[in-house]
Formats: sequence, structure tokens, C-alpha cells
Amino acid sequence: MLLRSLLLLLLVIGLHNGARADDGYRLWLKYDQLPEAGLRKAWLARAKNINVDKNGGPTLQTAAKELQLGLQGLLGRPVPLGAAPGGRGSISLRVTAAPELGREGYRISSQNGKLEITGASEVGVLYGCFALLRQVQTGQLPDQLNLSSQPRIQYRMLNHWDNPNGTVERGYAGSSIWKWLELPERIDPRYQDYARANASIGLNGVVLNNVNASARYLTPEYLRKVAAVAGVLRPYGQRVYLSVLWAAPKVIGGLKTSDPLDPQVKAWWQARTGEIYKAIPDFGGFLVKANSEGEPGPQDYGRNHADGANMLAQALGGHDGIVMWRAFVYKAGSGDRFRQAYEEFQPLDGKFADKVLVQVKNGPIDFQAREPFHPLFGAMPRTPLVLEVQLTQEYLGFATHLVYLGPLIKECLEADTHSQGPGSTVAKVVDGSLEKHSLSGIAGVANIGSDRNWTGHLVGQANWYAFGRLAWDHSLRSEDVAREWASMTLTREPAALAAVLPVLNQSRSIYVRYTTPLGLHHIMGQDIHYGPEPWLARSARPDWTAVYYHKADAAGLGFDRTAAGSDALALYAPGARQRWANPATCPPDYLLWFHHVGWGQQLSTGRTLWDELTTRYYTGTDSVQWMQRQWEQAKPALDPALHADVAARLCIQHREAQWWRDACVLYFQTFARRPLPPGLAPPTRTLPEIKTLVDIYQLR
Repeated sequence: MLLRSLLLLLLVIGLHNGARADDGYRLWLKYDQLPEAGLRKAWLARAKNINVDKNGGPTLQTAAKELQLGLQGLLGRPVPLGAAPGGRGSISLRVTAAPELGREGYRISSQNGKLEITGASEVGVLYGCFALLRQVQTGQLPDQLNLSSQPRIQYRMLNHWDNPNGTVERGYAGSSIWKWLELPERIDPRYQDYARANASIGLNGVVLNNVNASARYLTPEYLRKVAAVAGVLRPYGQRVYLSVLWAAPKVIGGLKTSDPLDPQVKAWWQARTGEIYKAIPDFGGFLVKANSEGEPGPQDYGRNHADGANMLAQALGGHDGIVMWRAFVYKAGSGDRFRQAYEEFQPLDGKFADKVLVQVKNGPIDFQAREPFHPLFGAMPRTPLVLEVQLTQEYLGFATHLVYLGPLIKECLEADTHSQGPGSTVAKVVDGSLEKHSLSGIAGVANIGSDRNWTGHLVGQANWYAFGRLAWDHSLRSEDVAREWASMTLTREPAALAAVLPVLNQSRSIYVRYTTPLGLHHIMGQDIHYGPEPWLARSARPDWTAVYYHKADAAGLGFDRTAAGSDALALYAPGARQRWANPATCPPDYLLWFHHVGWGQQLSTGRTLWDELTTRYYTGTDSVQWMQRQWEQAKPALDPALHADVAARLCIQHREAQWWRDACVLYFQTFARRPLPPGLAPPTRTLPEIKTLVDIYQLR
């Protein structure tokens, strides 16, 4: 009998743990019952029913159902929907004239025991419902709740680098979530949950496919599939966009050319655009990568980027759509890659059509862990620019390293271009306020895949969340956004948050310290961009090697971009340039971006370059152990499955931080020929051993 009772007890414990296990699928939309009785009681008194016009459109009904779903879960009690105005404790959803809120803004007001969520459109009400749920989830009391908000940027979108065969370029969370072989007949329920997540953080657009595009997406077969996805996203306020292959008129249209000035090419694009809008009336428009990394483009025919973009804008005609033309271009052997996008696009300022936005990466090289802001920001005042940031961790340890990107995005947004004097920030360029543009946009390269938790690494969800919140309101602090995400996804227990939040907020700086300190960049492994390979000297083109960027020699380290070198500094306005021009006063984080510095040169930190470089590699690696300890402190308050998953990845991160440290210190030591500073233990592996390890990881 005792044995039987013990087995029953173990079974109950097992079932309990299984029920509690969280696989991360629900993201920050968990809607679990509030643990605090007082908080729950206060909201129960203010959320007895939801009133919504039953004749409202699909988005308004979606808003009401989401609010009902969330409140019932959080409060542990049914919250009925109705169409008649209620008394105290009612929540009314209403579309009303509110020009001050714009098309997508919302207002939440509290009066006489009633809550009201209003917007000038149904999508505004939807965003207001998610904002109210965020208030409840993060532990805010309903008393005197009055807030309003509207997006600062018009087009806020995710760019998926997904392919028709289900692969994801630079994707680290499984295969594509878009099941193209099943569409349009089968609609995966995951699409709706994806749409809910995007709407909850204010995103309103999705580019479905890779910028290295397949022409198949423009065929009737695939337009039916795209239309099916658009039908799921539409009630959540999101429009679909397509990346297009510039050579599509030749590849699928049977033409002999894709010259943007050829009348047949123009006619083909106009006809195909008409077919798209017939299938998808609210289609958002086109994203184009052209004449970059081997992709075809208008330059193949002696035309420029404006010729190509304007032809597509003309094809859009009177439809409500836009063209986003990527400025990520570079050619082998044409000098400092830092300069190339500027040199191709800045002379075209003012020559793009009204429907065209130029999409610019946050930095001039390629999504490095820390980059100076791209010199095109502030240099094209007559052209609206889209800021493109990378949420997928191509250069940030894939799905094994914990790196919260809120600080990186904010660092770029707050950077001062000085293009119109002090205060001309990238954020003001992007939102259109600096140069009075009517169009504005921001894009995040998605870190989403078929993994059950969506992003591979659980904290990758925080980057999706942070991008959306900052796209909506770039004045938010990244620390506050991190607290929101952690409170909604992990726990609101104060001690646990006190342990976890410093990890999130410092993780990007820690990653930089053990991989690319002092402004080093692009020294990762070839091809898949994993792990260190600072000795890489041979590739298909010089700017795919590491030595092209770090310029290590017996004298020192770093890329001279002053007038004595590539003169890339001259691309910035004088006020921005001054910050970096003098190596003696250049902030250490950007020193080797702009200067070749002697190994024995004393820095502003008081150490020589060699001592500072090695110290940062070692302290960065040690900091990962600190991250592990902090995460362990939060264990009692976290779901066991989530805690164990991140803890295991932190173990991998520490091992790979040691790999980065040893590889870079040993390699650069062959040039510096200096001992490690006192107190730093030499690596236990030799440089040849490290190089062998890299070959294994790179599968060579």
C-alpha cells in the first residue's frame, strides 16, 4: 500500500511538472492567472464585461476576442462580450474621430468605474487592447488609468529571409514558418499566433520572403499562397510585402531583358502588379535587393538604383503600396566597403519617386555587434530612409548566445548625425520628422522559425519584442522594454527580475568584449559566420576576409579610415566626424573602426592597446560566468523547462567565449609579440589547435 501511494504521489508530481512545463510557444502572450490576489481583485472590479459594436469589422471583433481571451486567463473568470453600453466594471471598445491619434493610435481612459479603449480606426482599438493587457500583465493597477499612444514610424515591419523550399537564410530557429507546399489549402494555426504576436507590439507589415528572392513568388501559383497568408494577417492590422527578383521579367516573363527603361519591361511589371492587387487588395509593396552580392539589378543595363526603383513605383500606379530599395551594395575591389553604399546612393538623393523609400542597414558594414551609424543617415535629406536592423543573430552567436538587442537598436536610433546641427538623430531621420517626410519606415530581419519557441534561444524572443516596441515608440528605454518582456515572459517576482534584467541589459556589451572589442569587426568564421577566424586571408573576394578589416601588422591594429587611409570619416557631417577623428579622444568602442593604433599606444583607459585588447577579451569571457550565476539566482521563480534551456545555452556560450578569447589573443599576439598583462593566464591551447577547431566548425 505504501509503495502504491508513493507511486501515485510521484505520478501526481510528474503530471504537475508536465503541466507547468513551458516550451516558449506563447511568447509574451501567456495570460496566466495573476498570482497577486489584490491585483486580481482590482482588475476583476474593472473588467466585468466587454462592450463592442457587433457590426464592427473583422479587426474590431479580433480586438474584442483578444481582450476577452487575455482577461479571462489573467483574472481566472469569464469576461462576457456584449453590444450594449455597460455600467461600472465595463470595458467599451469604440472607433471614434480622433485626429490627434492618427490612423493607428489609441486612447485608454478610465472614468466612473468604466474603461474605454478608443481609436480612429479598428486597428487603433486593437493596439489599445494589447496595451491594456500589457498593463495587466506587468502588474499595473487600473486606478485612474489614462494613456494614449500613436506610432512614430509609419511602416513597421519584419523582413523574413525565408525561401520557397522551407529554408531560412541566416535562420537559427528551425525551418520557415510558411508552409508553401501546403498553402493555400491548409492554413497552419501558427500563422494566427504569429499575427497576434506582431500586433501586440505594433508591427503592421511582413515581407514574407528572402531578399535574395525567387521569382516564383510572382507566379499565379504563389500569389494564391501569399493571398492566403494575407487573409490571416489582415484582421491583425498587418499587410504582406514581397521581395522581388529584379530579373523576373526574363526568368518568368519570357522577355529578353529586365532593363527598367524598356517599354516591355515596364508593361510586364504593371501587368504583374495588377494581378497581385487583384489577389491581395491591400498588398503592401515590394522590397528589392539589386546589384549586390551577385543579385541582378538595373546597373546590369547601365541604369542606376533610382531608375529601377522608380519603374516599380510607376508599376504600383494608384495602388496604396510602396517600394523599399535596399542600399546594401558593395563590389569587390572597389575600395573600403564602408564607403560603397554612400557613393552609390547619396548622389541619387532627391531622384527617387514619391512611393520609394531607401532601406539602409544600421551600420556601414553588415550587422556587426557594434557599428557606427551608417553615413547615409543624414546624407539623403530629400529621400525617406528605412532603418534595417538584424534580429536574427547572424554575427551574434546564432541561437547559442544570449544577446539582447534593445541596446544596439537604441544606440543607432540615438546616434547624432549632426546633419542639421546637434540633435539630428537617426531616429528623427527615420521617423521623417527631421526632414518632414510623409513616409517613414523601420525593418527588422526576423529571427523566427519553426522551433516550438519561435526563436531558437528563448531570449531571441526579447529581440522580436524590443524591435516592435521601439518601432512603435523609439523614445522608450531599452531597459524598460526588457523589463516588460521579462515580466510578461519569465516572471514578475522582484528578486528574479533583479537577477535577470542586468543580464539582458549588459549581454550585448559582454558579447562585444569577448568577440570584437575596441571596434574590431568582421573577424568571424567564413561562410556561415560562426566562431572566430581572424587569420582568414583568402576568400572569393578580399572584403570577405578578416585581414581586410583588422589590418593587424607588427606596428598595430585597426582600419585607418581617416584622410590618411580610406577617408570614410569624411562621409559624416563635421559634428559627427569630430567624435571619432582623433585617436586620442575617439571613444574606445569605436577606436579600431577608424584608426590603425600602435600596440604600445596608451589609450584613454590608461592601458596600452595590447593590454586593453587582451583585458577585454578575458573580462568578457569571465562575464559570461557572471551571467550564468545571475540566471541561476532566478531559478526558483522561473519555469523549470525554460530555465534549464537557457542555462544549457549559457554553458555553450561560456565555452565559445573562451574559444573566441583564445583564438583572437593568440593570433594577435603573433603581431604584437607582447606578453599578456599580469594576472591573465595564457590559453591552454595553441593557435594551431584553435585553427583546427575552426575548420571543424566550418565543416572544411
